[in-house]
This record gives sequence, C-alpha cells and structure tokens, in this order.
Amino acid sequence: MFLRFFRILPWLFPLIVFPGCGHAPTVDSTPALGRQAADQALAMVGKPYRYGGNTPKGFDCSGLVQYSYGRVGVQLPHGTRNLLRVSRPISRDSLQRGDLVFFTQEGKKSSHVALYLGSDRFVHSPSSGKNVYVAGFNDPYWQRHFTEARRLEID
Repeated sequence: MFLRFFRILPWLFPLIVFPGCGHAPTVDSTPALGRQAADQALAMVGKPYRYGGNTPKGFDCSGLVQYSYGRVGVQLPHGTRNLLRVSRPISRDSLQRGDLVFFTQEGKKSSHVALYLGSDRFVHSPSSGKNVYVAGFNDPYWQRHFTEARRLEID
C-alpha cells in the first residue's frame, strides 16, 4: 500500500502544489458570440424598420437583436423589457462588441436597444420609415438619450 502511494504521488503533486490545475479552464463564450451577433446585425444594414419585425423583411430594435443572436444559436426574447431581464448592467467603459446599449426614446427609459460594435459605434433599427444603420456616441442625440450598457447572460 505504501508503494502504491508513491506510484500515484507524481500524479497528485501538481494538484496539491498548484490547486486548480488539472481542471479544464472555464471558457466564457459570450464575447465570441457577441462578436458574431454584431457581424450578423451589420449584415442587415439597409434593411427596413418594421414594428414587431424580427426578420430581414423588417426589424424593430429588439427584433434586430433577437435575429442577430438567433443566427449564432442564442435564443433571446423580443422586446426591450425582456432583453433587460436577460442581461446585466455593465459600465459603458467595459462595453464589448455584441453588448447591448439602451436609450430612452419618447420619454420611456431603455425603450430602444442597439448592438455595440466597438469604437463608440452601434448598429440598430431606429424607427418607422428608416433602415438599419450604424450610429455612434459622437452624435449628440445618442449621447443625450443613452440610458445603460448591458451584457447578455448566455449559458
């Protein structure tokens, strides 16, 4: 029995001296999925706005988010309130590609959502009569109406 212990000791040593070794590292797939979803949304630039829409035939703001993440295998609910429920607040300084940015529109807090692209730019489906386009925080309108930045809680 004593000899058996010494045969397995070399295998145990790294686990005793370096706790955590021997376990697979936890991989957060959120950034990769966010980048892919942002790419999907960018491919929809020029598509028309349509209230309640979540297909290339027409998008509302949350429909564009739902569609873009759906294309990369993440099922999200439709509607800004529902997107707020499946995401967590983050600071604007920590935004990553694919994070959600919310804006107050017509006096309704966080009633408009867009996908963050990086470099203070985002892609969104703005309003009736307009098309999906890329906007930025350098625009005073969007600076004034920015409400919050959020990251999706993806399992």
